[in-house]
Amino acid sequence: MKRHLNYHLLALITILTVGGLLFLSTLSAPASLKIFGNPNYYFFRQTISVLIGLVLFLILLKLPLHIIKKIAPILLIINAILLVLVFIPVVGAEFWGAKRWINIGGKTIQPSEFLKLTSILYVSSLISTRFSKSPKRGNINISRKSGNNFIEVFLPFFILLGIIALFLVFQRDLGTLGIIIVALLTIYLLADTPLWHTILSASIMILGAVSLIALEPYRVKRFLVFLNPEIDPLGIGFQLRQSLIAIGSGGIFGNGLGMSTQKFGFLPQAMSDSIFAILGEELGILGGIVLISLFLYFIWLGLKIANKSDDKFAKLTAIGISTWITFQAFINIMSSVGMFPLTGIPLPFFTYGGSHIITELAACGILLNISKHG
Repeated sequence: MKRHLNYHLLALITILTVGGLLFLSTLSAPASLKIFGNPNYYFFRQTISVLIGLVLFLILLKLPLHIIKKIAPILLIINAILLVLVFIPVVGAEFWGAKRWINIGGKTIQPSEFLKLTSILYVSSLISTRFSKSPKRGNINISRKSGNNFIEVFLPFFILLGIIALFLVFQRDLGTLGIIIVALLTIYLLADTPLWHTILSASIMILGAVSLIALEPYRVKRFLVFLNPEIDPLGIGFQLRQSLIAIGSGGIFGNGLGMSTQKFGFLPQAMSDSIFAILGEELGILGGIVLISLFLYFIWLGLKIANKSDDKFAKLTAIGISTWITFQAFINIMSSVGMFPLTGIPLPFFTYGGSHIITELAACGILLNISKHG
């Protein structure tokens, strides 16, 4: 059923994208000037990534949903190939002890970021093909097909989760793995599959996560520092301490856009992990609340679009995209204020980095497409 484009969502995406670019333009200036002699270096690179993302946004906004569903397995296979290339010495790039990037002509891409979208599209396609009845509008849950059972749905779904986990564990990217698992389990649960399938999957994944943390000393230390930053105030705990100092110095109304002092090398990862702390320093608690409200509005609009969708694939895809982007935003924000261990995942639309902003804009194009044609 054709409907009008959701202009509220379009306006929200515009605000987040433009706001993220403007904020990064002032935040990145000191580092850009110090490293490259050009205060706009990082800003220009991010702008190029946004433009690439906007091209994909427009393509996926216009591409028929049945074609997106049809190519979902192909996109996942291509993504899997890119994930393998990460481990090939000539092609793969390693930073901070982690192999997550591919070097292409002096520029890097992070395939695990693309996996957030391609896995959502594939799982939505997989599950939707196992249902014969049309979903009821106004009800997120999808009517269950009588043949929906362990072999048809759960087994391929769980095998996919296992393969994704294998890739990301070897890339030392548990943050991205957690985001993907939450998004996919949400899709699976709201598809009205047997509840015990979701409980079993979640239980195994939680047990696996605890085991991975326990087996890696640096992860154990990171978790202990999260509980008590004073354990390592000059090491792992330093970033959290400086992040809290930045937010505290901003007060309620902030010190003004571009007036951060922590961005001058005092706060590690100011353009990535800790960007929310700089936002709190410059725009205050009030600015932080506004940003949080925007992401809450994002998931509300996304789930509303899912509720109105007449297409099973579109409904599940809208649920997955809305969950992924909002959950990721809240994990990043909670990490910055000491409510969650540091994970290294980007703040959607704001953190410096091409792969994530391109993927997010592509996903938003699909979400808007669903609002009109789903």
